[in-house]
Amino acid sequence: MKTLILNGSPRKHGDTASLLDILKSGLDGEVIQTDAYFANISPCTDCRFCRTHARCAVSDDMDILYDILPDCDNIVIASPIYFSELTGRLLDVCSRLQYYYNSRFFRGDKLPFKPKKGAVILVGGGDGSGERAAETARCLLSHLAVKEFHPPVLSHNTNRLPAVDDTAAADGVKSISLFLNGSA
Repeated sequence: MKTLILNGSPRKHGDTASLLDILKSGLDGEVIQTDAYFANISPCTDCRFCRTHARCAVSDDMDILYDILPDCDNIVIASPIYFSELTGRLLDVCSRLQYYYNSRFFRGDKLPFKPKKGAVILVGGGDGSGERAAETARCLLSHLAVKEFHPPVLSHNTNRLPAVDDTAAADGVKSISLFLNGSA
């Protein structure tokens, strides 16, 4: 089993990382994590090269994800919530998934993806909501052949309670591990 984690946090030891540590400790098989803020992945510029070519015009760390995405079993999107949305840098990385959209709708290619399970982990302080970010993440996952979804896990008000101390969020992340492992 192979799980891909797309991490949108700029903080290596922050609230998102603490929940991802819980997740990874419970996952079976290979776990590959891409950290949006530290990966060498440029955003899509809508150059439209992939409308007529079976590859992206930009060669960077996204090439690694293009190799992993079709065959992984699970995908998890994890992100802080910035103004009720996924982080900008994670959205930059995910914009490069436009390649698959153009492959399907402009070149007529059948995507070589096997069906997957997916989950969303969100953290945030302040007065925003995680609903929009969860909806965006679910949309992205559905375009990557995720057919089974775990309910989103949200640790909110991390400005008052660190995510690692949020027992409901920690239990939710453990539930995600069981779901992705096929145990739940």
